[in-house]
Amino acid sequence: MLHLIDRRENGRGKSTGNRERFLRRYKAQIQESVKSLVGERHLADMERGGEVRILRKDISEPSFGFGRGGDRELVLPGNREYVAGDTIPRPEGSRDGSTGGSDGETQDAFVFSLSREEFMQIFFDDLELPNLARTHLGRTERPKSVRAGFATTGVPANLAVVRTLTQAFARRRALRSVLAREAEALEAEFATAVAAGGAETAAQTYAELGHVQRRRAALPFLDESDLRYRNRVLRPEPIARAVMFCLMDVSGSMDEDKKDLAKRFFTLLYLFLTRKYGEVDLVFICHTDNAEEVDEERFFHETRSGGTVVFAALELADRIRADRYASDWNVYVAQASDGDAFGADPARSARFLRERLLPAARYYTYLELAAPESWERVSTLWAEYESLVATGNFAMRRANERMQIYPVFRELFRKES
Repeated sequence: MLHLIDRRENGRGKSTGNRERFLRRYKAQIQESVKSLVGERHLADMERGGEVRILRKDISEPSFGFGRGGDRELVLPGNREYVAGDTIPRPEGSRDGSTGGSDGETQDAFVFSLSREEFMQIFFDDLELPNLARTHLGRTERPKSVRAGFATTGVPANLAVVRTLTQAFARRRALRSVLAREAEALEAEFATAVAAGGAETAAQTYAELGHVQRRRAALPFLDESDLRYRNRVLRPEPIARAVMFCLMDVSGSMDEDKKDLAKRFFTLLYLFLTRKYGEVDLVFICHTDNAEEVDEERFFHETRSGGTVVFAALELADRIRADRYASDWNVYVAQASDGDAFGADPARSARFLRERLLPAARYYTYLELAAPESWERVSTLWAEYESLVATGNFAMRRANERMQIYPVFRELFRKES
């Protein structure tokens, strides 16, 4: 049986197998560390991967030590402070064995780096988009590189080692069989010539036999014709496309802190959608008593005077959806507001959502950014939106500080059992 061992290195200081085993073994600890980064990083830096810290006590394993057992009393050379028989006080620190500064609160950490793909996989591992089974494939096609067998030419990085060695083995075996048959025929011819007494014919046959035997012994282990390279071709495939509508109230009651919370929520949703769809479009709509489609810079930093009328933003979003994203687009809508709306606008907006926008959307999320002093008070918009939760593709949550954004997001998009 032929055994092939690929001894190519993964790269200096890297081991793919060990890394994958480490990520699988300590997946729970890594997930906790990644989740804690939400409060420490800017969301623009979340998808870049980077360093992750795990407490050493979480990855410690029992070990066996070999040496003399029992109690030993000795004073090592170089000691100027203690003599035999002195009692040494216990070092100050936490009881769990952690070390660090004089306050005993610092713990040793194991630090390693995650790639962007690993970070995003762990970050969104236990989340899912609702109604994803109804995803449309658009008419737009994107070239995708797919395997297409093997080729005799290519770059060294695409060399198929196993296929090349298999080809070389088959070539050597086939040629040895042919040369062996030629050698047998020449040996029989040589024996006949010797028996017949033809010295000249015997000498010529013997020379040819020696040439065949030398060719058989000199067969190369690997020949240029044996090389096989992995071949890839571009094949057009339909892609799943999604559009994300970001709706936000920019009236005077929405201060910079509330806009920062809204930006964090929108960023998380956008990163999540990019993992599920091949193409994601963003539409930013800001509103006070009227609505306008703007760019991202104006969306998060512009402040206007006037009251809050949500219906204008919903109507504009539905008009844009009908004009630009009517077919083959998966529609997601995220709305952020403080919930203060005038008069009959909340009821009118809830009715418009139920009749026009929700039937055309995969999922609609409403994030209410309530002030701490009004946390217990239910806004008029929240009261009207509560009747939409029963539709199945509408969800609503409240938040008033940064650390609540990620738990709220996970609650909205948790996997259904």
